[in-house]
Amino acid sequence: PFMDKWYKGEKMWGLHEAAIKSGALWQVLFFVGLLEIPFLLKLANGTVDGTGDIGFDPLGLKDDAEEFAANQLKETKNGRLAMIAISGMTHHYFLTGKGPIEFITQIPNFKSCAAAAVDTGLCK
Repeated sequence: PFMDKWYKGEKMWGLHEAAIKSGALWQVLFFVGLLEIPFLLKLANGTVDGTGDIGFDPLGLKDDAEEFAANQLKETKNGRLAMIAISGMTHHYFLTGKGPIEFITQIPNFKSCAAAAVDTGLCK
C-alpha cells in the first residue's frame, strides 16, 4: 500500500536499483552473510556432511539415513522446480511488463470462470 507513494510507475528493475542505492539490499546481503558463517567454518574444517548442513536438526530427521536421503532428493527437486517457476515469471515480466497476477486477470472469461468455480463449489 505504501509503495505507490515512494515509487511512482517504476518497473521492477528501477525498484531494484533504488533499493541498492538506498542501502536496503546491502543490509540483507550482510545479514544473510552472517547466517553463512557456521557453514563456512565447517567447510574450512572439512566437516561438512551435506550441502549447507550446519548441524541444526531439532526434529531428528537424520536418524533414518534412507528416509533422509529420499527427503534430500525431494527437496532438491522441489528447489529446482521453484527456480524454474520464478525464472519463468521473471522472464514473462521482462517480456510483457505484466506480473503473473496482472496477466491472469486479463485472460478472457477469467472472472466468469472464477465465478463459476465458486458457484459450483470448486472454490470457496
